[in-house]
Amino acid sequence: MSGAILHVKDLKKEYADGFEAVKGVSFSVKQGEIFGILGPNGAGKTTTLEMIEGLRDITSGTATVDGIDAGKYPERVKEIIGVQPQSSAFLDGVKLKELLVAFAAMYGSRVDTSAILDKVELGSKADAYPEHLSGGQRQRFSIAVALVHQPKVLFLDEPTTGLDPQARRNLWDLVRSISDEGVTVIMTTHYMEEAQVLCDRVAVMDEGKIIALDNPTALIKALLKRGFKPHVEVQAATLEDVFIDLTGKAIRE
Repeated sequence: MSGAILHVKDLKKEYADGFEAVKGVSFSVKQGEIFGILGPNGAGKTTTLEMIEGLRDITSGTATVDGIDAGKYPERVKEIIGVQPQSSAFLDGVKLKELLVAFAAMYGSRVDTSAILDKVELGSKADAYPEHLSGGQRQRFSIAVALVHQPKVLFLDEPTTGLDPQARRNLWDLVRSISDEGVTVIMTTHYMEEAQVLCDRVAVMDEGKIIALDNPTALIKALLKRGFKPHVEVQAATLEDVFIDLTGKAIRE
């Protein structure tokens, strides 16, 4: 793919007991794209991401991030990516601004703590401690941590799980703004509406394989062409839209 920053070719992961978690996955992602990897639990999504991130050994195949082979040079890949896992743990009793400085130092970088906290709408929490943050605040702070060294690719693993509607919609806006700045975003999610709203393209995985890959609109049109009939009337708004309209979009901190 022209302009691709990530190339994955025939990527496989097999464990000592013979279990093959990822069975020859191939795809490319363009710079600045928001790319979703969808699938049921156990589909191989997280394993695929961890191999690309240099966090898990690759059995065979290749994953190349901005020209760097993740299998051969995992430490170099880690220098140019940011990772926001499903759950994050931070040292208690350390202020957010101090944590950001510490994480940036690990990359040999300096960070404007005020700017990055403002970006994730935590500017007023610079002197707060992580143990005092709400769930949504912790998710936004974990993204701030992943951005301290200005990565070229940001990985988000189910970033809005457990968040209320306001916090989820706010995080959608944050992801869009990160992408608008040229950062490539690769994310997993179990919320199909989230994938449809955010992702330029999605890969659907099942049993270690990619079984579909296209933009959400094209995938939906293909389903309808196969004769699919919705079980309920499709409406122009959802109950979540009603909730946001009635209670407001502002985050409740």
